Amino acid sequence: MAFTKLSIDAAGADATRGPFPTSETDVWTIFRALRDARSVFGLRPGHIQTLQAMLSFLKPGHGETVFASNDSICKRVGGIDERTLRRHINRFVELGFIKRNDSTNRKRYRVRSSGGECISYGLSLAPLLQRASELIAIAQEMENNRRDRIFVRKQILTKLAHLEEHEPGNAFIDHVRRVLRRKLSLPEYHALLADTDAVCQSLSTPDDPAETIELPANDGQTVRHQSKSEEERKDLDSTPSTETLKPDLLISFCDQATSFSTERLRDWFDIENHARTLAPMMGIHPETFEKAKNSVGPQKAACAIFIMLQLGKRIRDFGAYFHSITLGKRRDQFDPLALVMRMSENNKRTG
Repeated sequence: MAFTKLSIDAAGADATRGPFPTSETDVWTIFRALRDARSVFGLRPGHIQTLQAMLSFLKPGHGETVFASNDSICKRVGGIDERTLRRHINRFVELGFIKRNDSTNRKRYRVRSSGGECISYGLSLAPLLQRASELIAIAQEMENNRRDRIFVRKQILTKLAHLEEHEPGNAFIDHVRRVLRRKLSLPEYHALLADTDAVCQSLSTPDDPAETIELPANDGQTVRHQSKSEEERKDLDSTPSTETLKPDLLISFCDQATSFSTERLRDWFDIENHARTLAPMMGIHPETFEKAKNSVGPQKAACAIFIMLQLGKRIRDFGAYFHSITLGKRRDQFDPLALVMRMSENNKRTG
């Protein structure tokens, strides 16, 4: 084996100390930093255990070189074989954390001259100690990254719970939960949070479609628009009419829904079947549609599909709106007849 260049310390009171830290705590701070950042350097737990054993042989004030034999180190690690120890030491040498200072007979010891000069033969940990600031910075960065990943993950889980409350059975929720089973990087977590935010924003759709009508360009009409919106909200929040919506009226008014039918719609049975077909096209899960039928009845659920499609761009998210008027807190105020009549009157005024 080729001999490495020996390090000869200058004479003096601190000649044997080298760059060794002034306190034992400093050594273990560096060790913990490398332990936490071991994945960056491709180190396994076995490497860290070997390094821990080697550090335990250092004595404060006696330099940074390990003089213990391989057999002593193996025993302190826990009984690993010498071949494994050499492999671990070679890895630390490759990474620049350990420097070999070999004697001619491979023994590890220290010799001094009468003038105080010292030559240490052994495993020098000086390179490791000299890189203390680098290792501590890497470990801190990894810890910050870990905490940030946990923080963003919790945000995602909170928003998923909100989505489940408003849209049970949403396919997006199942997709995100499957993704979260993997170990993601911080950018991947941020991207997933952005996607979840976008879906949550779509749930902020107003429950009353009349309020989503664009304001007139003339500022002087603002007061009249607000008064009109208040009246329309009162209409929706009032007790539902005792009259029933006739199939012919719904079919004739909601031409957007009927345009997707290949056959003529005649009665509520045809309307319900067509609404069941339209629901998935609008992002409404079939299970959600069935729950709405059980909640408000098949006619109201079908009317909701037809009316929403007629409103078109006035509704930002069909799924959230459908849930709010059939399964949410406004299901008792949803009156299809009153809503169709009001929309018809608005069309006559704007026409």
